[in-house]
Amino acid sequence: MHGWTGKIAHINLLTKTISVETPTQEIYEKWIGGRGLAGYYLRPYITHEWHDPEMPLCLFTGPLTATSAPTSGRMTIMSRSPLTGTIGDSSVGGSLGRNLKRAGWDGIVISGKHDSLCGIEIQNDNISIVSAKHLAGLVTSKVYVKLKQKGSVACIGPAAENGVRFASVIVDQHHAAGRNGLGLIFASKNIKYITVLGHQRAKIYDKDGLKKGRKDALRLVAASPILSGEQGLMNFGTGALFDLIHVRRMMPTSNFRKTFFDPAQKMNAFAYGKKYPSQQSGCKGCHILCKRKQLAGGVLPEFETMSHFSALSNNTDMQAVVSANRLCNEMGMDTISAAATLSAYAESKNITLDSQQIIDLLNDISFKKGPGFALAEGSHDFCKKNQTSYSMSVKSQELPAYDPRGAYGMALAYATSTRGGCHLRAYPISHEILRKPSATDRFSWSGKARMIKLSEDTFAVIDSLIACKFIFFAASLEEYAQIYTSVTGVPTSTSALQKIGERIIYHERMMNALNGFCDTQDDLPDRFFKESGTKGHGISIPPLSRSDFLEARKKYYRIRGLSDHGMPREDTARDLSLDESIHHHQS
Repeated sequence: MHGWTGKIAHINLLTKTISVETPTQEIYEKWIGGRGLAGYYLRPYITHEWHDPEMPLCLFTGPLTATSAPTSGRMTIMSRSPLTGTIGDSSVGGSLGRNLKRAGWDGIVISGKHDSLCGIEIQNDNISIVSAKHLAGLVTSKVYVKLKQKGSVACIGPAAENGVRFASVIVDQHHAAGRNGLGLIFASKNIKYITVLGHQRAKIYDKDGLKKGRKDALRLVAASPILSGEQGLMNFGTGALFDLIHVRRMMPTSNFRKTFFDPAQKMNAFAYGKKYPSQQSGCKGCHILCKRKQLAGGVLPEFETMSHFSALSNNTDMQAVVSANRLCNEMGMDTISAAATLSAYAESKNITLDSQQIIDLLNDISFKKGPGFALAEGSHDFCKKNQTSYSMSVKSQELPAYDPRGAYGMALAYATSTRGGCHLRAYPISHEILRKPSATDRFSWSGKARMIKLSEDTFAVIDSLIACKFIFFAASLEEYAQIYTSVTGVPTSTSALQKIGERIIYHERMMNALNGFCDTQDDLPDRFFKESGTKGHGISIPPLSRSDFLEARKKYYRIRGLSDHGMPREDTARDLSLDESIHHHQS
């Protein structure tokens, strides 16, 4: 077998036993790896509550992991989300995936709950479950310092241990599996950390073919303005998107009440670079290096964090943004959900939080004390209990830093996302704002249903191979089909990979349907249909038309092969080789 190792480790924390599974070639080719394969192992347990010891925690690599394929240094963590109730997954960088693959594992599936705080240590074929009582309550950087000699480190901080719904998993100190509250799954099983160290080399079917595929992809990266341009991601990190979104009047400001932040020019990537000297940083083996590491230590905030702790929070203190980002990483919290929850809280109190209040409330959330006790449940539950409508979330997950009134494809992508409000299930910004690979009118619904469906399919494949979505600002599935075949020896094509992506998305919708998710949840907050964004010179940001949105969603359901209520259909499932009976899903 090439590309894959052919081994999955099953770790039962209750019985303290470890078993090895060798999946068939058919399973690998059907689901590829990463997000696709993790979903395959999650499916039998998806109706269990997230905190049920039987609920699996899945960590999976893909066939491209630990190879020279560009941007392949990522992996997927998946379970059922404590925040949304949907499938919950997050793609994370660093060296964790690379080490897991080099240790000889395509993935690990963890079940059961340990009787005390524990760590899981993996070194090649050896897997140990050890006590982690001495690390209880420690922030993530201190855990990393104590364990880094054991290889890559994935750990949780106080937020997860204290039950915060949007707790994250921090990898190698500066990388986060941020969304969907997967840190709380670690805590529910009494896992403080996982360390992995591997020394094996990936088996490549066609080394010359891989070398050519890599060369082709990197040539496209070098020619991409958004990646390699003077103001691109390689020079400014993800903060390069800050001005791009702001000038188009679609930067979420004051909890999405506005779409333009007046002091933005003083808080963009250039301003951060001037105030905080930094250098490029990124995932192991990556050419793009999208992070900015401060010369004085620590990392600068990424785009979503920059935007949400400034514009969304109506905060003009740059140091407060840097401090909030650092605190969220130390405590182990998703920065998007944390900032958006604070913004909903501020609107409900009719106040603007100052710098110290932001930091104090983040600490309160981490330890569930004072107002932080209620806020730790996320903005949706907080607002529901307080009978307010200020939570800007979809399926209980807070929205990221693109106002959907300024990009109608983004509106549909938010609504249909299988993991709640998310910009990484589909990324119509490429078409609507960056105008690549083809331009579309951002204020039109025409063609958006098909565009979102195809983007979702593509991203599901990317998350399964695994590669970083940033390289798809330049490359396409055509290049990665060649790379996949070169690595694995499995003949494929762009259309064949798209079909696998379609299967993965449909499978995720099937799992969500088992837990009651339908068209009712594929929706947006009322604010977007009732309130305008901020006008500018020659730019108007009107409310979304609800009737047009519903018509676009209806078209999406039809193209996706779902019922009128967004439920799975038996004929579509059969066409996608999904054998599970879904007669009880039909409406």
